Amino acid sequence: MGNNMTAITYSSTTKPIKQQYQGISTVLAFALLPLSGFATDIYIPSLPNMSAAMHVSDIQVQLTLTFFLISYGVSQLFIGSVLDSFGRYRISLVCLLIFAVASLVIAMTRNIYLIYFMRIIHGFMVGAIVVAKRAYFVDLFTGNQLKHYLSLFSIIWSTGPIVAPFIGGYLQKAFGWESSFYFLAGLAIVLAVLEFIFSGETLKHSTAFNLKSITDIYVKMVKTASFTLGIVMLGLAYCMVMVYNMTGPFIIAHHLQLSPVIAGYSSLVLGFAWMVGGFIGKATINRPFFKRVAINLTIQILFVIAMMISLNFIDNLYSLIFFAFIIHVGAGFTFNNYFTFCLGKFPKNAGIAGGLTGGINYVIVSFLSYGIISFVPAKDERNLSQSYLIIILLSLLVMFFIFRTNRKDTVPVP
Repeated sequence: MGNNMTAITYSSTTKPIKQQYQGISTVLAFALLPLSGFATDIYIPSLPNMSAAMHVSDIQVQLTLTFFLISYGVSQLFIGSVLDSFGRYRISLVCLLIFAVASLVIAMTRNIYLIYFMRIIHGFMVGAIVVAKRAYFVDLFTGNQLKHYLSLFSIIWSTGPIVAPFIGGYLQKAFGWESSFYFLAGLAIVLAVLEFIFSGETLKHSTAFNLKSITDIYVKMVKTASFTLGIVMLGLAYCMVMVYNMTGPFIIAHHLQLSPVIAGYSSLVLGFAWMVGGFIGKATINRPFFKRVAINLTIQILFVIAMMISLNFIDNLYSLIFFAFIIHVGAGFTFNNYFTFCLGKFPKNAGIAGGLTGGINYVIVSFLSYGIISFVPAKDERNLSQSYLIIILLSLLVMFFIFRTNRKDTVPVP
């Protein structure tokens, strides 16, 4: 805690987590981590159909992703301090129920502006839930066990991008785009019921909500160069995934003339690529930090160049997915390494650190991804390769600054 933060025993009226349910509660915490992935990826195969059904442009439908990402990121910038002061359990439980209601509203309306508003609500609710569950692990675990769990976060999260578009593709084919949001509502209600039965509060001592003291902690974290640069790298890594998510379904539907189910399978494969990158990151966690990240970026840029050259000879779904797969493996690798580093940097302020990490990351992703697809529209594989190239070049630039600030030593892994 900061010097001005007063530790007080949390209210006895709060439902504590029961020892016999801690294992189930831990599984539920992991199950909630991919909720942001489900909220973004399940309706990705439906984006072209949503555009047609509501008679709006592609970019207007893509904005539903952007609004979610912005609110999801902004919420995490401040929700950590709220969770550190008022607890994790009740806030996340209420947010699950509000998320379910917002999902039902989206499914039942055809007003794109109301959908924008509900997606903003989605972002704020999911932000609170995910930060609360990240803090859950820091509350209960320490040392190597905590490091092990933190390194699993990006791997567990990647189950959302793997499973969600696969489900969404079939839901779109069978019932239409609305069914994805009915699914999200049902999922949230089931998880809320399980949370109510098996989970509880993990914050043993709350922090007095002192705005000046909290601001001091934020400033300290942001001024830590390795922490801030790490968050920027997280944003660039996930931006590769989001650029594909916002453009891939349109390329597959319009350029390649394939179905939403194919778009769902394609997103599933690329979600698996992200998970593979996470596993490689976890397996190499004790290798020299700067060296392994630099090698990874080099491999990515070589494959982007190969992707651009190959378009002179071949342009089909298989070439698109092959090159995107390798690039997304690299993105998952980068994300795993920097996510583990950032979340373990400030263990005494886990809620704030987790919120700041996720918040700045998603703000970067939302604005950068929308800017890139506006500059390089969802047209074909060539445009996608150009988008990847822009992001990787920006990543190399950030790595240059990391190298400049860490000449004498590599960024330490906690």
